[in-house]
Amino acid sequence: MTLTVWSDFACPYCYIGETRLQNAIEELGLQDQVTIDFRAFELDPTASKEVVSSTPERFAKKYRLSLAGAKEQIEQISSLGRELGIDFNYATTQYSNTRDAHRLMKLAEAKYDRETVGRLNEALFKAYFVENLVLADHKVLLDKAVGVGMNEVEVREVLESDKYDDEVRFDEREAMMRGIHGVPYIVFNGDFAVPGAMTTEGFKSALKRELKKQEKVQDETDQTTGERPHQCGPDGCELL
Repeated sequence: MTLTVWSDFACPYCYIGETRLQNAIEELGLQDQVTIDFRAFELDPTASKEVVSSTPERFAKKYRLSLAGAKEQIEQISSLGRELGIDFNYATTQYSNTRDAHRLMKLAEAKYDRETVGRLNEALFKAYFVENLVLADHKVLLDKAVGVGMNEVEVREVLESDKYDDEVRFDEREAMMRGIHGVPYIVFNGDFAVPGAMTTEGFKSALKRELKKQEKVQDETDQTTGERPHQCGPDGCELL
């Protein structure tokens, strides 16, 4: 089974959703039966490579909230990550452009095995949401890539050029053609789509449906819990 996952490393629901998905796969014992194909989706392709504001300030401005209200919403989202055992520090993230991080993932997908790709994906999410590092910083990206076993010289060559930029743009054009406006967005075997970060039980239900070739998901609702999956889009993340 192939799962095609569009996401961005600055998207909290992507990290939460992908962690829940991985948990669902492991709980069902499907590690050897499921392949994840990661696709790039920049929430803000025009974002600066420099950090220009704090996350609470950016949140307050985007959603027209007070600073206190923004911090409360951010904490609620962070709590979803902590429930999964992630030391989720959304309030102190350092927002910057994620294009180079996506290009790095394309290098991993082109030259390395699926295990390395998965480790890099996790390392980049952790760098942003747990360690609060700047993902536009080439030193950060180099350290994370080498840390999962990628070749330092090869990584430097990619980061110092525009290599794999076309591949990132291709993913984003495909997302546009599919009408994808928010992430995470997960397609099961090219068959049916799950937009948003469902619960672990919701993902387990979707995986079972695909395994049994049962009817497609009829809507965007988590059929197990009745909860609406959460997404982030260019206009922001759905607030709790």
